[in-house]
Amino acid sequence: MTRVRCRFAVLLVTSLACSAARADAEFLTPSAHEFEFARLVYASGYEWPRWRADWPDAEYHFNGGLQRLTNIDVARDGVLVRLTDATLFDHPWLYVVEVGYMSLSEPEIANLREYLLRGGFLMVDDFHGQYEWQQFQSVMSAVFPERALTRVAEESDLFSSHFVIEELVQVPGIRALMNGRTWEKGGVNPGWFAITDDEDRIMVVVNYNQDLGDGWEHADDAAYPQRFTGQAYQMGVNYVIYALTH
Repeated sequence: MTRVRCRFAVLLVTSLACSAARADAEFLTPSAHEFEFARLVYASGYEWPRWRADWPDAEYHFNGGLQRLTNIDVARDGVLVRLTDATLFDHPWLYVVEVGYMSLSEPEIANLREYLLRGGFLMVDDFHGQYEWQQFQSVMSAVFPERALTRVAEESDLFSSHFVIEELVQVPGIRALMNGRTWEKGGVNPGWFAITDDEDRIMVVVNYNQDLGDGWEHADDAAYPQRFTGQAYQMGVNYVIYALTH
């Protein structure tokens, strides 16, 4: 079975090397860009869809940063992707938020498992507290009954694939920050967790008790400190580079 990561690793190596030779057309995504920000859409059981948090501002700002900070050809606009969409496997990297409210159908669970095992990468962001953690764990246990969420090791490539991140800080949501906190919903301690495949490739990375999307979205807001925005962008760029090369 063809692994989706193989298609995109070729693109990234070409781009980062600034080579004159371009990847064959068959490797290009339907947008004809090397990277397209794909946000996962899911059912949440709420009147306001929780997957929409910070959309589309977070991806708009992050795409601009990714374009400036790397040689990757980045699509300006992001796309919305459901796990039942035929285009799912066109995207090596998926972003999902508010997973403490996420529910998936059996077909969605099966497709997410297939996507990840074939080389896809899921970045999980903006969820907080014990209740939301337990809900997310229950969903991932259905996707991978045999694979547990574990803490990301400090020496992981995630922290050095592009930027070398020596100090990990909690990236807060702006509402919490305006109330004098870096945490919300009781989620005081930040964490970086992962699910890996049989080759120890990270398939799912979890930013727990954090909100990198707010760090991207509010990069131009003087009220949002640079140290948080800087970490959010560096981590996001590292995740993209990792997804495209592993």
